[in-house]
Amino acid sequence: MLRMRETMRWTIPILPLVVGLGLSVTGCASIRAHQTAETEQVLAAAGFQVEPADTPEKLAHLQTLTPRKVVRDVRDGQPQYVYADPQTCECLYVGDEQRYQKFQELSLQKKIADEQRSAARANWEASMNWWGGPWGW
Repeated sequence: MLRMRETMRWTIPILPLVVGLGLSVTGCASIRAHQTAETEQVLAAAGFQVEPADTPEKLAHLQTLTPRKVVRDVRDGQPQYVYADPQTCECLYVGDEQRYQKFQELSLQKKIADEQRSAARANWEASMNWWGGPWGW
């Protein structure tokens, strides 16, 4: 009986911690998937070509690359930029210098637009609090 009480005393405080940790890991994974999708949309808009890892050899090579980061490489004496996504699409985005510059430009535009949207939302929320809510109560 004493051993059961000791076990329950440790189990009860640890359970919320384990559940919370599980939820935070799930949340981080969904945020990363959203960020990956956004980056891939910008890469496609900049003209990067998608190369699926549709063979075991390509998939194995994809696993060796830095995931979810645009990396400069030189192939046949020409610079190229690659973005590896080994989890979501199992593909590689490839672009030249011109496409990379376009990607940088579009990424900056997106960042500015996101910041403006965030500031506008913060201003709207502040105005709702100032007037006591949307109905002025």
